[in-house]
Amino acid sequence: MKYISEFRQQGLAQQLANAIAQTVNPGRHYRLMEFCGGHTHAIFRYGVQDLMPANVEFIHGPGCPVCVLPTGRIDNAIQLAGHHDVILCTYADLMRVPATGRNSLLKAKADGSDIRMVYSTQDALKIARENPERQVVFFAIGFETTTPPTAVAIKQAQAEELANFSVFCNHVLTPAAMQAILDAPQPVSIDAFLGPSHVSTVIGSQPYEVFAERYAKPIVIAGFEPLDVMQSSLMLIRQLNEGRCEVENEYSRAVTRQGNLKAQALMQDVFELRPQFEWRGLGLIPNSALQLKPEYADFDAEQRFNMPAIQASDAKGCECPAILRGAKKPQDCKLLGTMCTPENPMGSCMVSSEGACAAYWSYGRVRG
Repeated sequence: MKYISEFRQQGLAQQLANAIAQTVNPGRHYRLMEFCGGHTHAIFRYGVQDLMPANVEFIHGPGCPVCVLPTGRIDNAIQLAGHHDVILCTYADLMRVPATGRNSLLKAKADGSDIRMVYSTQDALKIARENPERQVVFFAIGFETTTPPTAVAIKQAQAEELANFSVFCNHVLTPAAMQAILDAPQPVSIDAFLGPSHVSTVIGSQPYEVFAERYAKPIVIAGFEPLDVMQSSLMLIRQLNEGRCEVENEYSRAVTRQGNLKAQALMQDVFELRPQFEWRGLGLIPNSALQLKPEYADFDAEQRFNMPAIQASDAKGCECPAILRGAKKPQDCKLLGTMCTPENPMGSCMVSSEGACAAYWSYGRVRG
């Protein structure tokens, strides 16, 4: 299949649904965790769950980078933006994420902080060039997919001697989160994983092999389209039926075993592992996030502004933490669709375009 429309054909979807129905063991329950917010939205936007047999269940994982960012890091950014000489640049999804006291970057902007929405790291660099008298901080966030562009921006800033540019680094690593879920003291019952799409184009499929071997969990790297998700689900069900635990690559049109070696080298040049980092819902996870190497310390906003670690709690009654580790689903949250809506989000899962609660709301799975 060469074109996007072919990955959404109703006839092919029905064929896959029939194949899945014929393949499942009626006496077995299949719990498949999709490790990407893009998969969650595809499942509900295209009704993939409705095409599955009743004994095939999708478990939503921590695959939304905005969602897993802890409240304390949003508080850090708001405090940073409060400095009169700082221009804080960030992506739109972060603007409405609730911080302590129902604050947010959007509210801080309304109160006078110079916070600007950007589409790329290059936009932030452009703002730094145009405002040499101001400190410009890029609020960097995301999994391995968005890390290389941040590395490029840092190297450009160094080459151009942009002394007024720095990065508030919040890049996190997918394999570490997967291991944290499997090693949890009270692990969620998961039979297999739908591996992330864009992340895997960068890191490849090889890093997941340890999970198939050590934890006996089948993994299929899945594309974003509905037929990708259905085909990948069928591949996982076949593995489970046959007692196999392997890493398979359904998204072979974009992902290789080794991944993008140039992007990996760029990341390794600029970043190093943090000893530990807090994830919303998963707590402190060792070696799960990145920080700038000492040779790029001049562009590290945490060092430049001596930013403290802030411990903060989620809104009372918000189930985002449990949803992100797969322990609950959005419909289990009493706030969903009542107090928590896209216009009045109580948690990050409702804010982000990749959040599970946003998917349930957007595609009519719940209404207040």
